[in-house]
Amino acid sequence: MLDHVSIAVGDMRRSLAFYDKALAPLGITRVMVQGGSEELPDQVGYGVGPKPFLWIAKGRAISGAIHIAVAAPDRASVDAFHAAALAAGGQDNGAPGLRPHYHPGYYAAFVLDPDGCNLEAVHHSF
Repeated sequence: MLDHVSIAVGDMRRSLAFYDKALAPLGITRVMVQGGSEELPDQVGYGVGPKPFLWIAKGRAISGAIHIAVAAPDRASVDAFHAAALAAGGQDNGAPGLRPHYHPGYYAAFVLDPDGCNLEAVHHSF
């Protein structure tokens, strides 16, 4: 079982603005900050409650195919994630909707973050 994932971002300020807004509809917020300053930290851990599970860190932007999926509590949250991510500068990579080729209750939306990472919000109903 995975505990957390960390990715490097090319522009921390831009990525913080994106992730803060894109993840908020899912109840995912900054829960830990390390290094740098409060305004521009070196690393930020996002999570629900006290435990971070998604970290972004200053560094050379990722390259290649990176895909991170986060759980959404319901379909409305997937829709809100997609809208918030686009408003925060993300690029549409798959509008909210059912993906029955995964399973009949797989409802997801996909966006590319400022560095091209494919970020997905998914709700499973079985």
